[in-house]
Amino acid sequence: MSFKLLEETLGLDGRDVLDVGCGEGALARRLAGSGARVTGIDPLAQALENARAAGAETQALRYVEGVAQELPFAEQSFDVLIFFNSLHHIPVESMGPALREAARVLRPQGVLYVQEPLAEGTAFELLRPVNDETAVRAAALQALDAAAAGELRRLDSRQTVLTVRHADLAALRARTLSVDPERAARFDAHHEEIRAAFERLGRPAEGGGREFEQPFRIELLERRGP
Repeated sequence: MSFKLLEETLGLDGRDVLDVGCGEGALARRLAGSGARVTGIDPLAQALENARAAGAETQALRYVEGVAQELPFAEQSFDVLIFFNSLHHIPVESMGPALREAARVLRPQGVLYVQEPLAEGTAFELLRPVNDETAVRAAALQALDAAAAGELRRLDSRQTVLTVRHADLAALRARTLSVDPERAARFDAHHEEIRAAFERLGRPAEGGGREFEQPFRIELLERRGP
């Protein structure tokens, strides 16, 4: 995770933050630990159940089941809204509406932080047999560009390469399924291909496991005025 980069980019202490596509809550918990009041939203009930099992909800951290294209929140509810590797998981036809919803619930001077993986790098190639996300990752970037020409204003755009570590093949499988449990059958069907790629593409990591590189695009946007 590139939490350090996110924390350095955004002032979190005392701010109302919405983590869209929060999954099992790892990012949401870290945001709350940095002093933010965090709401995590995700369409997968099991992911939210796991998030709550990992740490009780508090005044600074709560979870809501829902989808990005129909956020169940009032207009101007949040200071910061985050899509952390989640925009490309939204159906392509709903990406534009999801970004319009983000603009709706942001307060004036609020910031939208979007981190999206590119369809390149060893981390991408490792899981390409399970789910080739070339098309949906491109669609997410196109939706961002369209939003930046519409209801949102681009403040910054940058590209970086992050290191992803997997302890072993079982850990890789568990992480893959935490995003989408339906990937289990495809992962298992390509198990030997993925095992070979794990060894071929990864480099030994300090403390064990293997490391892979994943290029990302990071966008900062704000809501346009009336």
